Formats: sequence, structure tokens, C-alpha cells
Amino acid sequence: MLNAQPGITVVGEAADGLEAVARCHELRPDIVIMDLHMPRLDGVAATERVTAELPETRVLVLSTFDLDVNVVAALRAGANGFLPKDVSPEELVEAVRTVHEGTAAVAPRLLLGLIRTHVRGDLVRRARVPLDGLTARETEVLVLIGRGRSNTEIAEALAISPSTVKNHVTALFAKIDVRDRAQAVIVAYERGLVRPGE
Repeated sequence: MLNAQPGITVVGEAADGLEAVARCHELRPDIVIMDLHMPRLDGVAATERVTAELPETRVLVLSTFDLDVNVVAALRAGANGFLPKDVSPEELVEAVRTVHEGTAAVAPRLLLGLIRTHVRGDLVRRARVPLDGLTARETEVLVLIGRGRSNTEIAEALAISPSTVKNHVTALFAKIDVRDRAQAVIVAYERGLVRPGE
């Protein structure tokens, strides 16, 4: 299915985590779609090795096990995204493209669980980030990221180009000191810009 998409080529497959790491060293892919539960080396450990040893390779985790602890473990291991295996083909393709652009892709239905895990547990660094340095447009972008919108959806909502959205996202992440979309969502919820159910 991915091979049929313009601009996407599947260059290899692996049967387990150790083979996945070895194949990444051999093939140097832009994106790895990683399962969590594999023999010999699980997906979290494999993700940790790939992102540490091949920083130019991005990892998108695809798993039937979408419990909060798995999402957090994968993101902490360096994954750039996490999707449940029941996503549509279109959602998978969009996530691959989003991760390739350098932003994170987390299924919107997992975001609330991720936030609850963070707030209840302390699994991710909690920071009271000052937001007074953000422009009005950057604040709008942060709110939309907090609602789980992709760059394309943000561009449509604000009637601006996707490249302009990407510029705003880059500036925004630097100002609020976050690495990816998942951390930005947490900031949006912690600061009350977005509330569950919105």
C-alpha cells in the first residue's frame, strides 16, 4: 500500500527488533514503521537504538497495544509518532509524510490518554512555560496543535500556506522549549489553552 504512494518507497522489512536495527544500518531509511511487540528485541528498545545510532532516521510506531504507558515509552525512546494499527490507510500515509517533515504524529484519540498519563504520573518533564513571548498567530497554532490538528489542517483553518504553518511551528517549539507535537500538546493542556473534549 505504501509503495503505491507517490514519493514513498518501501526499501526493506524485518522480522524482529534486532533485524530491524541491522536493516536500518544497512539501508539507512528516512522512516521506520516499528512494531512494539517483536521477538529478540522489542520495539521500544529497537527504537532507542535506531534513534541513537542513526539520528537521521525517524521512527513511527504502529501497534495494537495503544496503552498510555506504551505511547509514552515509545516517545521517550525517540519515536516521532505513534499510531494504533487500526488507523486507515490514508491516516498511515499522512503520518508517514508528517514524520518525514520532521514533526510528530500521534493519533488524536491517544493524545488525551498521553496527557492524563503525563499529568498523573510525571513521565514527561513538566515545565511552566511562559507563553507571553508568543505571537497571536503562534498561540492560535499551539491551540490547534493541542486539538490534534495536522499542519495541513492548521493551514486550512487559518487560511495560510502549509510552509507558513511549518515556520510558525518551528518558532513556537523553540519558544516553549519542546521537542515535538506531543510535548506541545501537553503544554497547551497544562496552560489551559485546550480542554478535554474540545
